[in-house]
Amino acid sequence: MPALEDRLHQVMADETARLHAAPDLAERVIRSARRRRMRARIAALTGALAVAAATPLYLTAAPAAGPAPVVAETPAPPAIDDTPAPRSAPPDLGDLGDGKAFGHVKVGYLPPRLQWGHRSWDYGDVYSTSWNYDGDEHGPYCVHIMVFEDQAVQKLDDEVQGYRAEGEGEEVTVGGRTGYTVVANVGEDGGKGTPTLFLTMGERRRARIMLSPLYADDLGGAEAVDRELRRIAEGLTADDQPALGRRLAGD
Repeated sequence: MPALEDRLHQVMADETARLHAAPDLAERVIRSARRRRMRARIAALTGALAVAAATPLYLTAAPAAGPAPVVAETPAPPAIDDTPAPRSAPPDLGDLGDGKAFGHVKVGYLPPRLQWGHRSWDYGDVYSTSWNYDGDEHGPYCVHIMVFEDQAVQKLDDEVQGYRAEGEGEEVTVGGRTGYTVVANVGEDGGKGTPTLFLTMGERRRARIMLSPLYADDLGGAEAVDRELRRIAEGLTADDQPALGRRLAGD
């Protein structure tokens, strides 16, 4: 269980960094890396000076007579390789076509004009994909869905319980299934927050449906945002259940 929690912490941290990064985040990271490199170099130099200062006086002082003593040369500190190791890309779900079927779920409804964003990741019991206006994998997302299964379900349930305890968000029922809506990450990096709907899809499956703050603005208000979140949630089904979204797509 600890290994699973560590992995989920990393998954959520990576995804949060990608989705909610402040505009100056890259500059802050670069500055931090520079400070770490400078501290490492200073530490290495300090160590070398300490070794030199600790050399016994009888090895450095001029002798009164006799042959000159042999002084062992202090080895130079090892070179510091501060080049970060290349970060491997997370496993993905492959080519999803229009993105409306991924992992063990099907997406029956998406708001108009959205296309699959050609990016996803797959950690087995947690997987995800997103959609945007132009299908550009490097472009900002509009709708993002994460699915949690088996042991990972508890992690999402704990997150929802945290919102309940803080009095944030509200309980909802969508297509006969329970859920919870909240505007997450309000004020994070100066942002307005991410409209989110947590959906119970079964005993061992949960979904986290998110609209980007920018896309929420495009929709034109809280009522429209809530409506689209609910329509997406109602159309989201397991691959062994009827696709309720077919009816929605035809509305």
